[in-house]
Amino acid sequence: MPLAMNRDVFITCAVTGAGDTVSRSSHVPITPKQIADSAIDAAKAGAAVVHCHVRDPETGTASRRNDLYREVTDRIRSADVDVVLNLTAGMGGDLIFGDVESPLPLNPKGTDMAGATERVSHVAECLPEICTLDCGTMNFNLGDYVMTNTPAMLRAMASKMTALGVRPEIEAFDTGHLWFARQLAEEGLIEDPVLIQLCMGIPWGAPDDLNTFMAMVNNVPESWTFSAFSIGRNAMAYPAAAVLAGGNVRVGLEDNLFVGKGQLATNAQLVEKAAQVIEGMGARIIGPEDVRKKLKLTKR
Repeated sequence: MPLAMNRDVFITCAVTGAGDTVSRSSHVPITPKQIADSAIDAAKAGAAVVHCHVRDPETGTASRRNDLYREVTDRIRSADVDVVLNLTAGMGGDLIFGDVESPLPLNPKGTDMAGATERVSHVAECLPEICTLDCGTMNFNLGDYVMTNTPAMLRAMASKMTALGVRPEIEAFDTGHLWFARQLAEEGLIEDPVLIQLCMGIPWGAPDDLNTFMAMVNNVPESWTFSAFSIGRNAMAYPAAAVLAGGNVRVGLEDNLFVGKGQLATNAQLVEKAAQVIEGMGARIIGPEDVRKKLKLTKR
């Protein structure tokens, strides 16, 4: 694929995530009100899409509770700013093994396995415009955690999302995930226009060096729309890389806590900095209505 800069770019803000970031920054939103308020601030700063997880309001840990998703959804939809809502559907596939000598039984602390219907139940209830589909299984970060998404599970979840009229955002952590996304498209389980999020730098998926990034980009069919991000120290360099490679941009506290060296960020500040990079490259930032037209989304 020849290098072709994207001139009309949308920004996604990943508002809170599921990781243990609450203890490292007071800006990470926890309660539904905090998550919605932070998403709304990000939209006012220039994000066309907000990608939302929910957390237990008491502990700050990741949650799959439908009532929390419903509150976040209602608060965002009733705000005085328009934004495309993207809810995660990545929860419910977490395996934590025992130790290296006794992998079974599984460690109940952190293991969270649910069926396809349960994993998308909040999507069926809230009907966001987009929801994520993590398109593969991988060793994820440290210890004995495996992010589990089998081919049968992904086919079932993709089918349910499509039947609901919700656009899946394929989260690809390695080239094999893009391979399987093409298979889902060939089987008609995901429909055009296909939306891809390239997730770079997450141990132990695709590293975020430019050679690997371009290998990922070159595995995205030309007719598909992609966005990209990296976590940690390269997070704020990736808006430039993504736009230059022909894609769109994701930033947010799910991926990175800092707007500069030693400077803890808010979601709005990360969006503002990404917007500066995009516009400094000569590209235009598009809003939610343009994104809806581009991706054929159903606003609710």
